[in-house]
Amino acid sequence: MVFEFISLQFPMGAEWIWIIVIIVVFLFGAKKIPQLAKTFGKAKGEYEKGRIEGDKELKEFKEKQKGQSD
Repeated sequence: MVFEFISLQFPMGAEWIWIIVIIVVFLFGAKKIPQLAKTFGKAKGEYEKGRIEGDKELKEFKEKQKGQSD
């Protein structure tokens, strides 16, 4: 089901997706892929945390500017 969705997104088709997956396994090895996924997950979590913090600071800044202009 996932590969059907991916194949609809890529004009290459599902065959190319499998080829890319096989190449990634050969390049990194089967043992490194879970480590790469874990690292990617941590990086994504840090990005989200930073984005939320940035949004919070921006909101506080806007409220501060609004309070000063009154």
